Amino acid sequence: MRTAGPSTVVGVTQQLTPAAAWRRLQEGNARFVASDVSHPNQDASRRTALVNNQNPFAVIFGCSDSRLAAEIIFDLGLGDVFVVRTAGQVIDDAVLGSLEYSVSVLNVPLIVILGHDSCGAVTATMNAVETGNMPVGFIRDLVERITPSVLTARREGITDINTTVIEHTKQTSARLVDSSRVITEAVENGSVAVIGVSYRLDEGKAVLVSGFGAL
Repeated sequence: MRTAGPSTVVGVTQQLTPAAAWRRLQEGNARFVASDVSHPNQDASRRTALVNNQNPFAVIFGCSDSRLAAEIIFDLGLGDVFVVRTAGQVIDDAVLGSLEYSVSVLNVPLIVILGHDSCGAVTATMNAVETGNMPVGFIRDLVERITPSVLTARREGITDINTTVIEHTKQTSARLVDSSRVITEAVENGSVAVIGVSYRLDEGKAVLVSGFGAL
């Protein structure tokens, strides 16, 4: 394990292109996979520098699963990424508002939709589709929002959980671009890219599975 390096200067990350932001995430994930993490931007000086502002270089919208901590798997620190999480990376109005804020106010160049193997929310949805038995309470709302992805996977002959999660990640990326005019315009003018990434729990590797915009 390497010791933490010097903190990134606040404000520099604003200048990253979508492609450069993705490369930075890939580099951090490669360190994580190799158990050679540097734990950047986690010291007292970084904490102090961020008191009055933030300039994250990407926003990660991922599942709430405890095994999917974005800052850890991409070897990041304070102020590096803006993180939004819901079970099964389900989109709702609060998620859309948070992602639009990251684009229009924080000027992030990259939105990552982060799914993962063995997702419990997708598993629950697959079970509901197979049995016709819907869960109770607000879990039902999660299942209803994930069902279109599961049905799309079934139409394509996909029945295993991990490949279904990948399809859900792709569908979520497309749904985000379709749902938000702010994000659509940012993708169209080249200032933002939206990508779908699947995380493999056993390897610790984050793999690109879909994308909108230039990388």
